[in-house]
Amino acid sequence: MISREICQRVLSKAVSTGADYAELFAENTVNHSINMIASKVDAIKDAVIAGAAVRVYKGLRSVMASTVDTSEAGLLRCAEQAAEALGQGTAEIDIVLKERLFGDIHPIKIVPSCIGNKEKVAILKEGYFAAKEYDNAITQVSGTLLDVDHNILIANSEGVYTQDRQIRTRIVINAVADKGDGAQTGSCAPGRRMGLEMFGSIDPKNVGIHAARQAVTMAGAGYCPAGVMPVAIDNGFGGVIFHEACGHSLEASSVAYGRSQFVGKLGEKIANEKVTAIDDGTIPNAWGSINVDDEGTPAQKNVLIEKGVLKSYMIDKMGGRRMGMASTGNARRQSYAYTPTSRMTNTYIAAGDDKNEVIIASMEYGLYAKEMGGGSVNPVTGEFNFSVNEGYMVRNGKICEPVRGASLVGKGSEVIQNIDMVGTDLDMGQGMCGSSSGSVPTNVGQPLIRVSTITVGGR
Repeated sequence: MISREICQRVLSKAVSTGADYAELFAENTVNHSINMIASKVDAIKDAVIAGAAVRVYKGLRSVMASTVDTSEAGLLRCAEQAAEALGQGTAEIDIVLKERLFGDIHPIKIVPSCIGNKEKVAILKEGYFAAKEYDNAITQVSGTLLDVDHNILIANSEGVYTQDRQIRTRIVINAVADKGDGAQTGSCAPGRRMGLEMFGSIDPKNVGIHAARQAVTMAGAGYCPAGVMPVAIDNGFGGVIFHEACGHSLEASSVAYGRSQFVGKLGEKIANEKVTAIDDGTIPNAWGSINVDDEGTPAQKNVLIEKGVLKSYMIDKMGGRRMGMASTGNARRQSYAYTPTSRMTNTYIAAGDDKNEVIIASMEYGLYAKEMGGGSVNPVTGEFNFSVNEGYMVRNGKICEPVRGASLVGKGSEVIQNIDMVGTDLDMGQGMCGSSSGSVPTNVGQPLIRVSTITVGGR
């Protein structure tokens, strides 16, 4: 994208007023999407994002400038702007860049840009019509097939010069059902850091059926009773509870500024001993995986909580400066226009040894949250509120009737203390996580877990 020699000159300009660290981030990204609604292709879109950013540090001060002009002259102007904004001084860093190859543990077999829209539309139609034809109660279906080709370059004053190509594919099917008592929705949206070979293991028809079944089931459900009760949260996207209620509080963007419920608790028991939580950017072809983060630090597997004990935070370079700790390979950004900060990659509660049937049988009365939805959380206090997209009442150790309108309300530091059973069937769910550095792909995951007591909100 940009030669090592040009990067070196740009970084030298960036540190010319006394910065103690400088970084150049450049990208060229192509986003391709196909949308369907009303049984026809509604839109085919391509969006190209191309540009670069120069960031400089001096102690705990940071300045970033960005540009769409990636010529040498444009990059030098950008570096000069960042340097001038940082302050007056003289360069004290002799920058020598050495190319680093961190390897690619996410092989791509079918690059989406090499496949025509006709084949992509055929894949999307399989999922779309499987949902539409599932049941007469289905009133509306929409579908999207996405593929992203994200090419980045990072060079910094520590001598790093490296590149990465991140290809991701995702299919999204949304269904609406109505049985006369109000419309209900269902959704399924699997994605991978893969090309179109993803559909060798993910059947688009099953994606559509999943979305439609959920919508139809919830359309025929009564309302969930409110109260404090045990809740079993299923695997896959159920991991959004940990991601939101605890994960954000373990990012340096919160911890380094004292805005986290877990500040100063390294080495302390913060969760039930059944809980081991991990953020791992190295899982081959996983949706949230990276080879290298957006500051040039290699991806790694970080054990955040081990048998209930807090072991690590997720740290970027600036967060690390404030905390006196090294980066953990978690610096991420949506694009060159955003300043990177600490973010999750693939974050999950590790598998335990409790059998699923034993977990359900242990509940005399409670809620089985088969699939979680969105919600909100305050990372300072850990207080959260999440919707349950698909839920069922549990009575006398049996999963009974479906219920709609359920929500889970609690506090992150309390809910991880109350996870007292952890199953064996770890699975992941895909999402886009929004924060100060934009929206980035993240995996959430867990096996089936039981929270011994939590507040369930109903109608």
